[in-house]
Amino acid sequence: MFYDKGLRFECQMCSYCCSSEPGYVYLTEADLDAASKEMGVDRDTFISLYCRLVDFGLYYLVSLRERSDYDCIFLTDKGCAIYKARPVQCRTYPFWKNVMESEESWKNEGKSCPGIGKGNVIPKKEIERRLKENEAAPFMILKK
Repeated sequence: MFYDKGLRFECQMCSYCCSSEPGYVYLTEADLDAASKEMGVDRDTFISLYCRLVDFGLYYLVSLRERSDYDCIFLTDKGCAIYKARPVQCRTYPFWKNVMESEESWKNEGKSCPGIGKGNVIPKKEIERRLKENEAAPFMILKK
């Protein structure tokens, strides 16, 4: 693997991954529980205030809402309002399967993410742990 010796990554707090482009932050049951607790509301209230249901035909996946400018609903001037309880998708970035499939895709992601190539080396073992954590995340499904 191109990351056998690890890769440099350190979040630069630029908020790019939380803003500017449309996308989805799908939640797991554990993500929903943690974020609901962090916001001091029950799960149903959290979903109605902060989430959108993404139609997948037979079911919905639960995703965080975005503002009209595509910023995450929890992005503030001071960063993430639920940072301690941020979803697995956020915690594992940029170590996602599509980003890690090749050195070229890693470098392409670095054009948008200024943290790629900076900071301490993240060892291969930690990269693979984050990849597995993200890939194994059972997204929350709501039946129609």
